[in-house]
Amino acid sequence: MRILVVEDDPQMRRLVRRGLLEEGHGVDSAASLPPALELARATSYDVMVIDVMLPGPSGLDLVRALRGDGNRTPVLMLTARDAVADVVAGLDAGADDYLTKPFAFRILLARLRALGRRTPVVRPVVLQVADLELDASSHAVRRSGHAVAVTRTEYSLLELLMRHAGRVVTREKLMHALWGAERDISRGSLDTFVKSLRQKVDAGPRPLIHTVRGVGYCMRDEPDA
Repeated sequence: MRILVVEDDPQMRRLVRRGLLEEGHGVDSAASLPPALELARATSYDVMVIDVMLPGPSGLDLVRALRGDGNRTPVLMLTARDAVADVVAGLDAGADDYLTKPFAFRILLARLRALGRRTPVVRPVVLQVADLELDASSHAVRRSGHAVAVTRTEYSLLELLMRHAGRVVTREKLMHALWGAERDISRGSLDTFVKSLRQKVDAGPRPLIHTVRGVGYCMRDEPDA
């Protein structure tokens, strides 16, 4: 599943993100409402995990904003408060389930699986830009019909660029999505992965991954003049 984790506590966010990644899930994370809403509007998630107590606008405000956008992705609220009134407030805001801290990680996984079995969010199974294809169900990548072997990080990078085809994805967003906010990753590391990915999928005369200097990268097809 593709999961968005919104939690302002760095340690909790890091532990949840790491645990979900180890279970094979794709994970994006944010610490407050503005970046979380930006991610939710740009990416289709299967489930969202949102803490109630966020700096500034609360997790409840985030859920209301999502539902106001027409976003119906299942939401699991996290909170340190288990009073009936708090649970009711979360569910009334549009949350689908409620989990009180502290919690066992196995219970979090079980709740997420249950939410993931509900009406699925429609997401393209096969992404395509020109003759480049990415099959999200099998993690297979093909260019001009030929299989391309990519690493896990290269696959995540390629999927993000293809889901935003035609739009510039900033370096900061790519680094955040690939490694999280807590990892001390240099910009050179991102450049290394982009270079490796280009060597695999852009080896021909028609490159699809374009550098937008000072900003980031963009996946787009530029027909021959």
